[in-house]
Amino acid sequence: MAKTEEYSRIDNELFAVKVTDNVEISTGVFLISWRQKVAFIPGQVVKVAIDRIQPPRIYSVCCGNLEEKISILFNIKEEGYLTPRLAAAIPGDELLVSNPYGNFHGDHSPAFWIATGTGIAPFYSMFQSGLSDHKILIHGVRYLNQFYFEDELEWAMGDNYTRCCSREESCNVFHGRIKNYLLETNHFPKDYKYYLCGKSLMVVEVRDLLISKGIPYENIFAEIYF
Repeated sequence: MAKTEEYSRIDNELFAVKVTDNVEISTGVFLISWRQKVAFIPGQVVKVAIDRIQPPRIYSVCCGNLEEKISILFNIKEEGYLTPRLAAAIPGDELLVSNPYGNFHGDHSPAFWIATGTGIAPFYSMFQSGLSDHKILIHGVRYLNQFYFEDELEWAMGDNYTRCCSREESCNVFHGRIKNYLLETNHFPKDYKYYLCGKSLMVVEVRDLLISKGIPYENIFAEIYF
């Protein structure tokens, strides 16, 4: 349990906003938005809470940095406190949020964007903010309906967008985990940046694989989802 002074600090970081949209984009996965015109760097995160009973959770911003709103992508954790309540929120309901912050920053440098599940969120923000030039996006999921924003990404990025699915098969989709796809890939430019976002196991496995391929450690940037 957090200490009293920690809850006090959290309270001071959060402020109330009104939900503007809450769309279930796939089964159990939602894109929720609130009006907030604030400068942020694509890749940053926000803290979100539904009340001051439980501490907030951290989510990557999932929208372009020129929009007059902030959006986050989340999936329902049935046993959780926050996400079932977020999923039930309707326009006009109140959330508690922080301003965006963090050091997982996108830019115009050539890079690989490597994500699993809802870890696509910061890369979608970078994409929506005009940073997809010289980028290769690899997204890994278990099921085909988890390729969030795939039509838009495929249309815009073409062959620079790769989908990996471990439990279902489809044309133009690699059947297997991201690690398996990367093991079959020999194109790892050492002067590129490598951004990883997803569960800790994927991040550690892919980081170690990249290092074994000769990628400098300082060229690898990670955001772990819990």
